[in-house]
Amino acid sequence: MQYPSTTSACWIAALLLGSPASSAIARDEPTRPNIVLMVVDDLGYGDLGCYGQEQIQTPSLDRLAAEGVRFTRFYSGSTVCAPSRAVLMTGLHTGHCEIRGNGKQNLKAETVTLAEVLAEGGYATGLFGKWGIGHEGSEGVPTRQGFDTFFGYLDQHHAHNHYPSFLIRDEERVALRNVVPNEGKHGQGEATEKIDYSHDLITDAALEFVDEHAQESFFAMVAWTLPHANNEAGRRGMEVPSDSPYAERDWPAPERGFAGMVARIDRDVGRIVDRLAERGILERTLLLFTSDNGPHNESGHRAAFFDSNGPLRGTKRDLTEGGIRVPLIASWPGTIRGGRDTAHAAAFWDLMPTLAELAGAGEHLPANVDGLSFAPTLLGESGQRPAPYQYWAFYERGGGQALCRGRWKVVQQPIASAPRLYDLEADIGESDDLAGQRPELLAELVGLMEEAYTPSPRWKLPTAR
Repeated sequence: MQYPSTTSACWIAALLLGSPASSAIARDEPTRPNIVLMVVDDLGYGDLGCYGQEQIQTPSLDRLAAEGVRFTRFYSGSTVCAPSRAVLMTGLHTGHCEIRGNGKQNLKAETVTLAEVLAEGGYATGLFGKWGIGHEGSEGVPTRQGFDTFFGYLDQHHAHNHYPSFLIRDEERVALRNVVPNEGKHGQGEATEKIDYSHDLITDAALEFVDEHAQESFFAMVAWTLPHANNEAGRRGMEVPSDSPYAERDWPAPERGFAGMVARIDRDVGRIVDRLAERGILERTLLLFTSDNGPHNESGHRAAFFDSNGPLRGTKRDLTEGGIRVPLIASWPGTIRGGRDTAHAAAFWDLMPTLAELAGAGEHLPANVDGLSFAPTLLGESGQRPAPYQYWAFYERGGGQALCRGRWKVVQQPIASAPRLYDLEADIGESDDLAGQRPELLAELVGLMEEAYTPSPRWKLPTAR
């Protein structure tokens, strides 16, 4: 795969024009940022060069990290897709939010979303890619949840298919040239004629949105479906038009496909940065890049092949760190001082208050959000408050829950098992269970888990032992 030759020149020029990092955020209109939030699907903590990946090249993302802030303790909303996205949109963790697992559930009309908060603050809003928390004909579709425009997939099973017969624009189906025999109700399946690659169409739509709103304040969420597998296609499910630059590698075909997907993501991060620079707005745009959960083992791809979870234990559907700790890279040239790492612990539910603060839209936040703004960490300011804890509930495979407070983490998965206690500073791989050595601390953290969980009429944890 060829990377755009203009990326470095445009980027460097824009950075040189930027001003030094500010010590405090101004609240007047000209300085509030555009926001581009890029969320990929099933990318692991160790899949990027800037997080230790050695076999797959990610030059655009590595550069973004070098010129911005790299978070080493950032967590997704869940260990699978739909609840993770619901958490991001509502600012509520999975002990409180309405969508707590994968399924055909829709956000309610009265739900307050991140998009609505920013729209109330005067932002143009667009979503491009995967939604998964509001289906056709429901009140949960993006255009009824704060987004001015949407292009992509509503249903998460539809989003498995990278060559679908249609995508959704706003609330209407748009026919594509792909042919999908025996197509499922929601558009899932495997194409026999593969012409229109959804990722490329989604990226083009996001770039058009940037062009159209370059002179306004805008929020663009780019929710790419890569590197998720097309589960309906079996071992052919790592669908990508080209596995370049890895076509000649002596790797299994699914692994070449996975690497090609990551390369395509990286290429298009560069395209977005280039477009912002060309429009003269890079220095007033906050870019964020993250993943919705840990790496998958699907369609013949194995997370261990590229060491996708790095030093972490577990993968997608696990509440150990490999299932929920994900990359977060943040860049805002001229405002965020680059070349920094931070170990500040934050999670998807913190994005709503953080972005609302930076956008000057804090007055529109709902009162009950679980999140805490990490704007001071982004801006290199003092006074960042630590979150009291991070909490997750999970409902598949016997259920489970986990809670982090500072260096300490308690995991109970499956829910019928005894809770395990880990010191993440000394044992990032969660190999040494300290439950027997620290019974008082364990009891305290288990008590916090109980406080964090509010029962749901739909999502029920099995009875614990």
